[in-house]
Amino acid sequence: MVKLLHTADWQIGKLFGQFEPEDAALLAEARFKTVERIAALATEHKVDLVLVAGDVFDAQGVADKTIHRLFNALQGYAGPWLLIPGNHDAALSESVWTRAARLHAIPANARVCLTPEPVLFEAIGVAVLPAPLTQRNTHTDLTETFAATETPAGLLRVGLAHGSVQGILAEGIDSSNPIAAGRAEQAGLDYLALGDWHGAKQVDARTWYSGTHETDRFKANDSGQALLVELVGPGAPPVVTQLATGQYRWLTETLALQVPSDLELARQRIAGFGPADVVQLNLAGRTDLDGDRRLREAIEQARGKARCLLADLSALRLEPTPEDIDALHADGYLGEVVAELQADQDDPDGVRAEVARDALALLASLLDTQRRNAGAAP
Repeated sequence: MVKLLHTADWQIGKLFGQFEPEDAALLAEARFKTVERIAALATEHKVDLVLVAGDVFDAQGVADKTIHRLFNALQGYAGPWLLIPGNHDAALSESVWTRAARLHAIPANARVCLTPEPVLFEAIGVAVLPAPLTQRNTHTDLTETFAATETPAGLLRVGLAHGSVQGILAEGIDSSNPIAAGRAEQAGLDYLALGDWHGAKQVDARTWYSGTHETDRFKANDSGQALLVELVGPGAPPVVTQLATGQYRWLTETLALQVPSDLELARQRIAGFGPADVVQLNLAGRTDLDGDRRLREAIEQARGKARCLLADLSALRLEPTPEDIDALHADGYLGEVVAELQADQDDPDGVRAEVARDALALLASLLDTQRRNAGAAP
């Protein structure tokens, strides 16, 4: 029996511009650490070969240091690694791969397929048919040659490609770098290892996307995995096991406040975020000024616990109670301003409504601080 470890879409060097610089740096660092985790899993499961199905790097222009760090992360597995370029790191005439070669960064047990010639691992009984991308976008199916490619009798035939299986992925995804549905059967492959889709996904009995090794977006697509593939022999169906690799969980939480008890439930949920969580928090509904203050306190406390937390309060309407207004002493002109800001939250212009909500919260905070300071004065 042959054991393969299938992974893809590492996108080393990826930037996370939506987060604070410190958080973005840690998310980028996790992508190296998870490659180390993959190497450890390959050793633990005693696999015969690791296949990396493209987009190893996020861009051609990553730093030389990044290239060295990536290949150093492979050290935990001494067996063979086979990598192909994807659309982010295509095998251009001058590319991240040619730089890696000049830097002598690629270890002896790693091979980068820059051309589509079969790679034979006769000692383990495997022939790999790679389809590396030589440009970012192509409108021809590079796996079409697999069927006509002969391999020695008795060897397992394994395809390695990066692209979109037609008619399988979400609409609009499969417009470039196409791969025909049914390619594994048509080309007599025992297994087809794919990259490009960032979640683990079975296409057919012999074809899988492994997904990215470390989740990188707020989308429930079963990412943060590698695939352990067991092949008994030519023609036998592969046995595929998903292995968790990711360090962080990316969560989208939408909390709606409609009745008073919803506030405490929301605070409890926010307090439950932990160090492995990257969170997009969306708050909607309505609350009074005291509820808004308590929510903001809960969010700030959670930011000290979660790895990253993005909060969107634009759909949360502030409805000051008469008691709120009295406590703020917002009479006369200030009372008119508060009333106007309340009304502006219903403006059809979403930007104006959000500005009104933020201004109302800021004004309430300033007036509350002023009131507290006045009370503390001798």
